[in-house]
Amino acid sequence: MRYLSTRGGMPPRRFCEILLEGLAPDGGLVVPETYPHLTLEELARWRDLSYPALALEVLRRYVDDLPEAQLRDIVARTYTREVFGSADITPVRTLAPGLHILQLSNGPTLAFKDLAMQFLGNLFEHVLSRSGQRLNILGATSGDTGSAAEYAMRGKHGIRVFMLSPYGRMSPFQTAQMYALQDENIFNIGIRGVFDECQDLVKAVSSDAQFKARHRIGAVNSINWARVIAQVVYYFKAYFAVAHRVGDPVSFAVPSGNFGNIFAGHIARRMGLPIHRLILATNENDVLDEFFRSGRYRVRKGEEVHQTSSPSMDISKASNFERFIYDLSGGDAAQVLRLWQQVERGGGFDLRGTDLMPRLADCGFVSGSSSHADRMDTIRRVYRDYGVMIDTHTADGLKVGLEHRDADVALICLETALPAKFADAVREALGRDPEVPASLRDIEQLPQRVEVMDADVQAVKAFIAAGCED
Repeated sequence: MRYLSTRGGMPPRRFCEILLEGLAPDGGLVVPETYPHLTLEELARWRDLSYPALALEVLRRYVDDLPEAQLRDIVARTYTREVFGSADITPVRTLAPGLHILQLSNGPTLAFKDLAMQFLGNLFEHVLSRSGQRLNILGATSGDTGSAAEYAMRGKHGIRVFMLSPYGRMSPFQTAQMYALQDENIFNIGIRGVFDECQDLVKAVSSDAQFKARHRIGAVNSINWARVIAQVVYYFKAYFAVAHRVGDPVSFAVPSGNFGNIFAGHIARRMGLPIHRLILATNENDVLDEFFRSGRYRVRKGEEVHQTSSPSMDISKASNFERFIYDLSGGDAAQVLRLWQQVERGGGFDLRGTDLMPRLADCGFVSGSSSHADRMDTIRRVYRDYGVMIDTHTADGLKVGLEHRDADVALICLETALPAKFADAVREALGRDPEVPASLRDIEQLPQRVEVMDADVQAVKAFIAAGCED
């Protein structure tokens, strides 16, 4: 397996060569030359595999320059009952016949990001220990990525984490999960601005090749390919749990801000998983919904980004979206480069009237958006009808998923986080507090450690440089 850049400026490279890099040298994202494809017979043989065994089958098709025994050991140490609460790792909860929630939030930070981040932490440490190198991870978070990365990397030998977050725009629980960590290798940077500004700062630092090389900068955001392929695994696991026969179609509803989670579903379908529809749900920040409805991709300015009760999706520039457009174009890197030059110059592009528009209509994605009132109503209805408490992001996904549901096709909604992370919204909807795991019950009262600064790339670089000094 070899990897290219979506913008065409990187020679083919192997997995371990691109693992620690984040962006490609030309500013694009790494993608595989081809997707491995599985027959229904091969899928049937996977049906009864445990989560670690299934993860190994998926991952080894993308990680073929690491001895399989080493990859098996990393996977086995990652996906355990002790870390994720059950041997199933990602159990499926059935609400009604043909309607299911894929439970992805049983990891240490109570969010789906743990599924990939725990793997990434063990993988990074293994690869770095072989080479004797150090890595300084630079990331941006709108809420859950930051804590998942920090919990996965805390105490890891040879790794430091510098995480940017929009100061004052996350839930109190999300904020405490990050800022209360006192580990010496964890550095939180609160940016006075919105998530997109944090993400732009990460890309600006990563685009400085000299600074990146000098300080060994790597990435754990969903631009990191290893993180995306780790998320592919639970689409297979959920499919096997729900489909009556291998080959039956299943649809997935996915709350989406940065497009990484649903892109993993797109990869699973490219690999041959019988996915009928990928249903993308946004909140009031509906950039992706507008694109899939109209073909127009329009990045919002900072003042246009809404602060909502599903804050992890308060995003207007979806970093993984470039990989999807690359696939949509049939791997035309020159076309992708032209489109992203339009994004950088004018804030977007429009596919109407181009050869990509008919392909978009047939790509198997549908979309919708959800408002605060929708979220509150969905949380109430799910609790009333099924006795299940869900968080605000999962409510967005379920609301839009039901709007696009086919009566004869099973629908799986991907859970985003446990309700404990968004207690204020749950309290508004249900008039009661969500349950909080005992280990995190008083987290909001712990001392917090964060460096607050403006959205200034030079200030961020200076802070990283100082933090890298031993």
